[in-house]
Amino acid sequence: MPDAAATRMYQEAREARERVQIQIDRDAPHVARIAAALRDFKPRMVLTSARGSSDHAATYARYLIETSLGLVTSSASPSVSSVYGARQDLSQCLFLVISQSGRSPDLLTAAAAAKASGALVVALVNAEDSPLAAAADHVIPLRAGPELSVAATKSYICALAAILHLVAHWSANPSLLDGFARLPAQLDASWQLDWQPMIDALQPAHNLFVLGRGLGLGVAQEAALKFKETCGLHAEAFSSAEVRHGPMALLEKKLPILMFAQNDETRPGLEALAQEWSARGVHVLLAGREVPGVKRLPMIEADAAVAPLLFAQAFYRWAATLSVARGYDPDHPPHLKKVTETI
Repeated sequence: MPDAAATRMYQEAREARERVQIQIDRDAPHVARIAAALRDFKPRMVLTSARGSSDHAATYARYLIETSLGLVTSSASPSVSSVYGARQDLSQCLFLVISQSGRSPDLLTAAAAAKASGALVVALVNAEDSPLAAAADHVIPLRAGPELSVAATKSYICALAAILHLVAHWSANPSLLDGFARLPAQLDASWQLDWQPMIDALQPAHNLFVLGRGLGLGVAQEAALKFKETCGLHAEAFSSAEVRHGPMALLEKKLPILMFAQNDETRPGLEALAQEWSARGVHVLLAGREVPGVKRLPMIEADAAVAPLLFAQAFYRWAATLSVARGYDPDHPPHLKKVTETI
């Protein structure tokens, strides 16, 4: 059995701090110029396009753009253009495509179709020499560096950071700009947090729910994927607003719940659910503030827009640890490869 700290997943996730620092050092003027171009362009709406972990970053982008800029933001299905060949009217729309490799055929087709339909294409991509970067009107590099583990970690955090950076400049929001500048130190502090209770609760588990809401929903989706991918755990992600609409019927004492609660308008509802289910004997783990009667996973106090990055940083360390504790190798998930080339 490998040592968790020796796995690529663990080591690459730990690099997120320095990779975000590179974004800060190299990209501020470039991102500010793209933000100015977006203000001039005045998009009527934003469409995101991504797969896997990048699509979870797009969920974060949707909530951040809608709450910071008031622009309707929706996820575009790549298959509409890559499989169905349908043409859409995307005039005066921003098409935000997120990819680590920049080589997935369906994303390339979707970006080309969006551009031909009148959209402005902005690519957030780790591989700056990729076909997707060449096809976009504007490119924001993720700066994650090589990521060899099949499970994306630092590239996901770098995608969230690039989104935060863009929206901070686009909205000219001093609070978001300050939050972005302080990210490296907070990521470092998040890496040091003790989430051993997650190992204790989930090492014997078979299934779980992962909940978030608003800005925290994307990291709940990402955590559920990583549990499946690296830990052999069947995990399902839900918005806390949706979980009462059917999934709650599955709740029992043997089904643990992991919840992410950033400090914004969604926090009281998440905490109330955590207390309700804990009182019923459900094993609830809450990443956030202290809540009576609920097992807390400690978190760094931060702006709600920054919190999902800190959740992810703490989670990745302990997900790699859980993977090894359950007898898996997080660097070599069964049946998976690094670049998935969907048509």
